[in-house]
Amino acid sequence: MTPRTKEQNEDIRLRRLAQIRKAAADVFLNKGPLLEIRDVAAEAGLGYGTVYHYYSNKGDLLHDLLWDALDRAGEWLKPPPDVLLAGPLKVGLSLGPAAAAGVLLLQLWAEDHAMYLLYKQAGEGFAMLPEARSAPLLAEFRREVLTPLSAVLDPSLAGDRAAVTAANAAEPVHHTEMLLAALAGCASLSLRRGQLFEEARDIVRVLKL
Repeated sequence: MTPRTKEQNEDIRLRRLAQIRKAAADVFLNKGPLLEIRDVAAEAGLGYGTVYHYYSNKGDLLHDLLWDALDRAGEWLKPPPDVLLAGPLKVGLSLGPAAAAGVLLLQLWAEDHAMYLLYKQAGEGFAMLPEARSAPLLAEFRREVLTPLSAVLDPSLAGDRAAVTAANAAEPVHHTEMLLAALAGCASLSLRRGQLFEEARDIVRVLKL
């Protein structure tokens, strides 16, 4: 048998890490901080030793899972606001910016549980992690998610990134934090039932966004 190349080994390693992190996010939905490495192994369909080889403790696993999600978290906010919010509007929903963004985000969470976990934990200040790990995550989340999302919800902030981060943006960012906390709370039940994608619009209506 021909030995695998370094590139092949690296590809296998990255795919295994993605498999483990996805399983961890799925388990966390039901078990929260009671999650154990053996639970992740069972969800991923892997041996305990295989998962333990990559993550010997759940703290490291949660930390890497959150950073990995954060690397993707700002992608949905990159299009201009009118393009970003066009999706829900095109399917016949007469929604304002907050409601349209809420539908998009809830449906994103339905497809990517790690992303939901990131937003939920951010609302709690990443309190499950030690401060040395939580502080950088929270700072990056505010820069890559809260600030751009505040600009989508309040177009008057959408011009200059420096202006958005100035003191006059503190109130819109605070409002965005409250909106995300409300969405995360309402999404929990629908996620566990596997119905968040379908119920996203109902949640937005209940919250009167």
